[in-house]
Amino acid sequence: MNRLYRSLVVLKAAAAFGFGASLSGFAVSASAAESAQPAKPDVTRGQAIATQVCAACHAADGNSAGAAFPKLAGQHAEYIVKQLKDYKTQPGAKAPARNNPIMTGIASALSDQDMVNVAAYFASQKTKPNYARDKNTVALGQKIYRGGIADKGVPACAACHGATGLGIPVQYPRLSGQWGDYTAAQLNAFAQGTRNNSEPMHAISSRLNDAEMKAVADYIAGLH
Repeated sequence: MNRLYRSLVVLKAAAAFGFGASLSGFAVSASAAESAQPAKPDVTRGQAIATQVCAACHAADGNSAGAAFPKLAGQHAEYIVKQLKDYKTQPGAKAPARNNPIMTGIASALSDQDMVNVAAYFASQKTKPNYARDKNTVALGQKIYRGGIADKGVPACAACHGATGLGIPVQYPRLSGQWGDYTAAQLNAFAQGTRNNSEPMHAISSRLNDAEMKAVADYIAGLH
């Protein structure tokens, strides 16, 4: 299944629910749901959203089949919620903080409660282990991840994302087990400004060259 086909499947699934309609309970309108503070996560409803809307790209358990789409299994719920909100144009803004037409369409159909529910579901899933694929760059990737690059002003990734890449809930995402090609693509996007929802990551990524990005991204894939 290629990426375009997957995207069409996701959009079709999201459209089936109707943009502007909440997926929470599949009945309450988004405007009504978002007027209230999100309740405690409902993992069962989150699973329903994941299965019917997210699975085509991210897999039903959040372990996507390839690097075109990130793994969401085991990711911090708070981080997933933030990213979903960043895909939506917020009041007073001209565009979403994170630009992706497919995800903007999907996120726009979710209420705040839907986001909390689906994020809690993916966070509860177990990430399938991954591994570094290029033995020739492991040493460089390890050096950057654990010690940074002092003469470029690049801090150690581990300082924020932890020694084993598990991150810190609310503040920093889990990286452990993520597809290396996906991580490298995000570092490039931060560097070029095409992903602009983290100023610190833009500053750090812009100091790395392509070889350094690929090396540290591949190393990260094997962290556990």
